[in-house]
Amino acid sequence: MDPAIKKKALRMITYGLFVATSRDDSGPAAGTINWISQSSFTPPLIMVAIKADSALHRAVAASRRFIVHVVGKDQKDLATAFFRGAELSGDRLNGYRIESSANGIPLLVDPPAWFESRVVNDVRGGDHTVFVAEVVEAGVRKDTEPLTLRDTGFFYGG
Repeated sequence: MDPAIKKKALRMITYGLFVATSRDDSGPAAGTINWISQSSFTPPLIMVAIKADSALHRAVAASRRFIVHVVGKDQKDLATAFFRGAELSGDRLNGYRIESSANGIPLLVDPPAWFESRVVNDVRGGDHTVFVAEVVEAGVRKDTEPLTLRDTGFFYGG
C-alpha cells in the first residue's frame, strides 16, 4: 500500500469537531475529538475514539461517563483550546465557563449542544480506544451549524 495514497483517502472521511469532558478522582479532563458517530437508535448509542494516552481517556475509562459538546461553526477557538487537555480555574475549564451535569461531569456553557453518555462497551486497539456509550441526557442551547474538521483546515487522520 502506498502510504501517501492511504493518508489522502482516509483524510477524505468527513468529521465534525467536538469537545469531550469527563471527570475522575484526579479532577476534570477534556479534549477535542473528531472520531465520533451515532451507532444505534434504540437504545441511543454513540461511538467515540479517544487517544489512549490522554487524561480524557483515563477519566472516561475510570468514570464510564462523558459529555460530548457540539462545537459551533463560529467556535474554532473553543475547539483549539482543548487540543492539549484541560486546566480548571474557578468555574472555567481552559478559560471557558462550565457547569456541572447531574452526574458531576464538567458541562461547557458556550457550545450550542451537548449530550451526556454512559459507556456500555469499549474496544481497545491501536493508539485510540473506541468507547460505545448510551446517550442518557442532552441539551440544545442554540440551533446552529456545527464546525467540521474541513472548515478549520486541520487534519486528523490518515
